[in-house]
Amino acid sequence: MIKICFVCSGNTCRSIMAERLMKKMLKDRKIEDIKVSSRGLNATGENITSHAKQVLKEFKAISSNRKSIKLGKIDRNTLYITMTSDQKSKIKSKNVVSFNELIGFDIADPYGLDFQTYKKTAKELIQGINVLIEKLELWRQ
Repeated sequence: MIKICFVCSGNTCRSIMAERLMKKMLKDRKIEDIKVSSRGLNATGENITSHAKQVLKEFKAISSNRKSIKLGKIDRNTLYITMTSDQKSKIKSKNVVSFNELIGFDIADPYGLDFQTYKKTAKELIQGINVLIEKLELWRQ
């Protein structure tokens, strides 16, 4: 079993969207041995944002409410994927990769911005998740 945890600032936009988009993508590809979660460096128990829910619904991913969860103890058997290089530097683990390393750019925070910005963010996340899944499939061969 491979464990992936997406990490952003508040766990109300980017990381929860990444988690739910990847779960859908894995299900579509019939990949069952990867467990996906998400956390926030500064999460305070807020709900997923309404625009994030809307985007997830549009991409046919799970769009139900969930309270944000703060990143706690680091599990040495989990691969952490951060939205930015700066966030990567705040996680004390050898198993951390940023989206910048996967696709060449950070995933900007859409919090407080319009629906189209969230949709753009989701497309960037999908691009990075596709690269991640390809790398995981190569690694498992």
